[in-house]
Amino acid sequence: MAAVFLVGVLAFLGLRGLLVPRSFGQYGHYRGDAIKEIAALPVSYAGHQVCEGCHTEVLDVKSKGMHKGVACESCHGPQAKHADDPAAVQPAKLDTAVLCVRCHAANSSRPKNFPQVGAAEHSGGEACNTCHQPHSPAMVAGGSQ
Repeated sequence: MAAVFLVGVLAFLGLRGLLVPRSFGQYGHYRGDAIKEIAALPVSYAGHQVCEGCHTEVLDVKSKGMHKGVACESCHGPQAKHADDPAAVQPAKLDTAVLCVRCHAANSSRPKNFPQVGAAEHSGGEACNTCHQPHSPAMVAGGSQ
């Protein structure tokens, strides 16, 4: 029985050696080589400072609203190519009926003071920007609060 157990342990250690990368565990329960692999990927995010440098009118509205702490690319997606060549690369038009509910759909796991809506009942299928200004959602689309 001890020989069977020993063979099992050796088989496990052999398989583990084949399947688990050598850098696993280098930084706790992580694969150390992942840091170099991720750093080698091309940059796709511009960073909110770059966005705000060109879109100052949006920054003025956003800085006074509830979304002041939300990075631009959280909603607009990676925009490094747009930042490199704004005339050639135009960001896609956002569908606020889909985008806004990613964060604001009613969900009991979110804090009670976080704005949540039942989208179908709240808007009747209309896009959020029909009534709300996305960069400062408390504002109505026309500009007043």
